[in-house]
Amino acid sequence: MTGNSKKIRFFRKHIPAFECLAGCHDCCGPVTTSPEEMARLPVKSDAEHDAALAELNCPYLGINGCEVYAERPLICRLFGTTPRLACPQGRRPEVMTDSALEQQIELYMMSTRQVLV
Repeated sequence: MTGNSKKIRFFRKHIPAFECLAGCHDCCGPVTTSPEEMARLPVKSDAEHDAALAELNCPYLGINGCEVYAERPLICRLFGTTPRLACPQGRRPEVMTDSALEQQIELYMMSTRQVLV
């Protein structure tokens, strides 16, 4: 396991979870992620990526919501758990992401090449 994989696992473990509103996809727009996280996701065709981008959606947003929820990237996990990425519907976990952890994740993202999901 690489150092980045260990970091990703650590970050995922420490980002608090909360329940989204059923049917809401307000945070499911185009995002970037690291190649390590992208490698965990099923491959989508260029046409699927282009169609999603044209609608300002994520290519993994399906009829019933996120098709890769268990493997969603860190940026997706952060939505709604930090004041900087507040849920448009006002949802949030009981305890928000620790600000020191948020900084560590931001530094990780800045130090890795990011790719469009």
